Amino acid sequence: MSRILVIDDEPQIRKFLRISLGANGYEVVEAPTAGEGVTLCASGHPDLVILDLGLPDMDGQEVITAVRATSAVPIIVLSVRASEADKVESLDRGADDFMVKPFGIGELMARVRAALRQKGDGASAELLQTGSLRMDFTRRIITKAGQEVRLSKKEYDLLQYLAATPDHVLTHRQILKAVWGPAHVEDTAYLRVYINQLRQKLEDNPASPTLLVTEPGVGYRLKAQPDA
Repeated sequence: MSRILVIDDEPQIRKFLRISLGANGYEVVEAPTAGEGVTLCASGHPDLVILDLGLPDMDGQEVITAVRATSAVPIIVLSVRASEADKVESLDRGADDFMVKPFGIGELMARVRAALRQKGDGASAELLQTGSLRMDFTRRIITKAGQEVRLSKKEYDLLQYLAATPDHVLTHRQILKAVWGPAHVEDTAYLRVYINQLRQKLEDNPASPTLLVTEPGVGYRLKAQPDA
């Protein structure tokens, strides 16, 4: 049974998550403050953290930093703060995902399953398959419907970086820094060009992508698993 730590100061939200997550087979541990949450994360070794940003004793962004100092546990931010700046900061600090309140429990369960899948798969994915697309990063071979897809070095590097954390959103700055280097973290237009090139080669319908999904104003997500 996966243990999920919920850090939220609203009793109603904690109760709702406790019931909903419990009904889906998860063990739930609760913390109403940032301090308790950081302590429980260090001592209780949860499999996943659901974190509110508006906490009474510390901003949730600082909680992400504190947790990341000692743990790689997946973190899903669940907050009423919906600005692009808050989303980008959370992800840049090390959160794995960001959802805005109010939220649908079905979508949250899908995000939880995706985060736990990634935790179980390890830090990188050497072989991913979605539909007719097969990405074999051990052999450096990408095939679609059995036919090899030719990628440039940068296209391949970009795809491999996105595939290392499938079903998780990565910010423009994270991607640009990792693939092009720190001097290019503001070159979002350049990144858009390469994403479009990959979509032309990999997507069944590049105009309506289902693999390389845009998170508006934030970044991109490689959607390697269905939500169900």
